Amino acid sequence: MRVIAGSARHIPLKTLPGDHTRPTTDRIKETLFNMLQFQLADVRFLDLFSGSGGIGIEALSRGAAEAVFVENNRKAAECIRENLKNTHLAGQARVCPCDVLTAIRQMDGEEPFAFIFMDPPYQEQLEEMVLRALKQSSLVDENTIIIIEAQKETSFDFVKELGFSIKRVKEYKTNKHMFLCMTED
Repeated sequence: MRVIAGSARHIPLKTLPGDHTRPTTDRIKETLFNMLQFQLADVRFLDLFSGSGGIGIEALSRGAAEAVFVENNRKAAECIRENLKNTHLAGQARVCPCDVLTAIRQMDGEEPFAFIFMDPPYQEQLEEMVLRALKQSSLVDENTIIIIEAQKETSFDFVKELGFSIKRVKEYKTNKHMFLCMTED
């Protein structure tokens, strides 16, 4: 795994051994950031269920002003810190070594993020719970784009009742990216 483009281009990223995290492949990461590339300059980026931090680091490398990484696994959080140090992006980042719902509560009151990326563990139905918490926080506004990486067969039929709309779906072989935003009242 490596940084694809930007100021930290080609720098390899460390990951935890084993299956504790599920890093987004370089190919999928490149496709995602090709869709976002002209919207990243000077924005706040929130990376939930960060794993090794590859998504948030890519956002910083491509021009995001700030990234917040939320990762419950302490060893993975340390891996994020090492990757930020190696890419010289640590000064623009904050690592929150706690569960996602706790982090959302702790950050409530801060400015909204332009992008919120989440890649929760598959088949644990965490997406709805996290979207509910985000909706009730200051971290999301009408301009925030929430991107969820999920298994291809994951249903998102609940998003409308939560006040979100699906703006785009990008499917891959076994997974997909769902792009959501708040529904305009």
